[in-house]
Amino acid sequence: MEATAAASPHAPTTASRTIADLISNSAAAHAEHVAIRYRRDGEWKDVTYAQLAEIVQEIGLGLIDLGLQPGERICILANTRPEWSFADMAATSAGLVVVPIYQTNSPEECLWVISDSDACAIVCEDEHQLAKIAAIKDQLPNLRTVVVIDPISADANGSSHGAELGAISLEDVRERGRPRSAAELNARRDAVQPEDPFTFIYTSGTTGPPKGCVLSHGNYRAIVSMVREIGEIQGDEVTYLYLPLAHSFALLIQLAAFDLGSTLAYFGGDTKQIVPELQDVKPTYLPSVPRVFEKIYALANAAIQAQPPEEQERSRQAIELGVKVRDMTAAGEPVPAELQAQFDEADEKLFKNVRAIFGGRVRHATSGAAPIGVEILRFFYACGVPVFEGYGMTETATAATISTLEHHRFGTVGRALPGVELKIADDGEILIKGPNIFKGYHNNADASFGAVEHGWLHTGDLGSVDEDGYLSITGRKKDIIITAGGKNLTPANIENDLKQCRWISQAVMHGDQRPYPVVLITLDEEEIAAYAGEHNLPADIPSLSREPAIRELIQGEVDRANAKYAQVEQVKKFAILDHDLSQATGELTPTLKVKRNVVNQKYAAIFDQLYEG
Repeated sequence: MEATAAASPHAPTTASRTIADLISNSAAAHAEHVAIRYRRDGEWKDVTYAQLAEIVQEIGLGLIDLGLQPGERICILANTRPEWSFADMAATSAGLVVVPIYQTNSPEECLWVISDSDACAIVCEDEHQLAKIAAIKDQLPNLRTVVVIDPISADANGSSHGAELGAISLEDVRERGRPRSAAELNARRDAVQPEDPFTFIYTSGTTGPPKGCVLSHGNYRAIVSMVREIGEIQGDEVTYLYLPLAHSFALLIQLAAFDLGSTLAYFGGDTKQIVPELQDVKPTYLPSVPRVFEKIYALANAAIQAQPPEEQERSRQAIELGVKVRDMTAAGEPVPAELQAQFDEADEKLFKNVRAIFGGRVRHATSGAAPIGVEILRFFYACGVPVFEGYGMTETATAATISTLEHHRFGTVGRALPGVELKIADDGEILIKGPNIFKGYHNNADASFGAVEHGWLHTGDLGSVDEDGYLSITGRKKDIIITAGGKNLTPANIENDLKQCRWISQAVMHGDQRPYPVVLITLDEEEIAAYAGEHNLPADIPSLSREPAIRELIQGEVDRANAKYAQVEQVKKFAILDHDLSQATGELTPTLKVKRNVVNQKYAAIFDQLYEG
C-alpha cells in the first residue's frame, strides 16, 4: 500500500520568468537595498541591488565579447565569495549554463567535471586553482577561455599559471563589457526559456563518479517561488553564507535571497573566523550543515556535564522548559506568569549565551545535507535559535520538504513544499513529484533511466509520511546493513548519536553480512588535544588513538549510544583510527558526507580485525 502526502497549490510569486532575469527584476524592485555584504581587508563592504545589476550586466556583456554562445557551459572553481555570484548571475544572464566545481576538488576531479560537461570556459579563483587547470589543460581541448578572479602572481622566474593558460581577469572581462550595448544582454536574457538548462550540478559521488544533474531555469524558478511562498526567507533577512556555492543548498539560498531583495553576507574564506564573523554580521538566518551545530552543542553539553549533578538536572529542566514555552508562544497560547519567570531566568543564565554565539539576532536556521540529532534541535530551539531540517537532493533542485516555525515536528524533515508531492513506495522508498524535478543526468543515459518514472523521482531514501504530512527519513536503501542473522540496521542512527560526543569527529558503522555491527571512530583533533593536555597524555593523534585512557573515554560514549538500541543493533566493538577522515584522502565529500564504500574498502583490514577472536 503506497502512502501519499497531498500537495499544496503552487503558483509563481514574482515577475521573474527564468533565473536569467532574476537580478534585473530584483534591481528594479529593490535598487537601494543591500544585496551583498562581504569582508575585504578587515572591513565589511556593501553592494546594493542596483550595483549588483550593473556588475552582472558588464560581466555578462564581457563574456559575450569573449565569444561565448548561449547554451555553452562555463565552470566556476572558487570559494564562496561575491565574485562567485557575479560570475554566476552574469553567465546565466548571457544564456550560458553554469557548472560549479568545489574549490577543494583535485585536478583529476576537476578534469572529470570539465570534460563531462564539455565546458568551453572556466572562472578560477586564484593562482592555486589555476594550477589545477594547468596540470590538466592538455586533456581539455575544448576549454578555450580561462578567467581568474584574484590578481595573478608570478613566480621567481616571472611565470605564472595564469600566463600559461592565457587567463583574463574577471575585472578585465567587466571592462570589455562596458562599451557594449545593454541590448545585447537583454536579447540573450529574453531568449532564455524555462525549459532551458540553468546549471549542471555534479553530485559529490559517495558511491561512484559524480553525475551531472541537469537542472532547468524552470526547476529553480519553481523552488525559489516555493521558498518564497512559505516565508522561509524574509525580505529584511540578513543571511550569512559560508556553505560552498558549488552545492545546490547554497545555490538555492543565494537565489532565494536575491529573489526577495534581502541581504547575503559572505564569509571571509577562513572557517576559523566563522563565529567572529557571525558577531559582526549578526545574521537573522543561518543555513548550515549539521557539523557546526553538533560542535556547538557538544561544547555546551560538555559544560553542562561538568556541573554538579543538581546543576546538570536544572540545565536539563531548563531545556524542557524552553521548548515548552516556545511551543506555547508559537501556538499563540498565553504563558503563565510563573512559567514565564522561570523561562526568563533560564534565558539569562543559558539561552542568551547560546544566541550570542550566532550574533544574537538569528530568527531561524536550516540544517541540510545530512541528518542531525533530535536532542540538538530541541536544545537550540529552547535557546531561541530554531534549527529546522528540510529534505531534498540535487535532483529536486535542492529541496522537497521543509520545516518552519509554524509547522515543525522534531524527528521529521517537515512537510512537502507547495506544488511538491510525496509518495512512499511499497518497499519504503521515498518518491517525489513536482516542477522542481531535474531533467536527467548529462551524458549518462544509464543513470537517468529509472531515476524518474511517470514523473516520480526515485530518491533511494527510505521514509514514512504521518497523517499530517510530515516526512521522516529512516535510512538509505544502499546504506542498509543486513547482518549475518538477517537483521536490517540503519547505520546513520547510531553514527549520529556517536558524533554528538565532543571527542568524536566521525563514526562509520560496518556489519553487512557480519555477525554483529562494529564502528570505526575518528577523534576530534581540537577537543581531544585539550583533553590530553588536561590529563598529561601525548598530544599527537596517532598516540592518543592507542592510549588506553582514550579508549576508555570512547567506550563510555559507545555505551551511552548503545543504551538507546536493542541488543542486536548495538555496536559490539570499535576501532579508533589514527587520523581523521578527509576529502583530501577521498573519504569525505565536499559537504563532509562519508563515502561509505571508500571507507569500507580502505579500512577493510581494520574491520576484519574487529571480527577476529
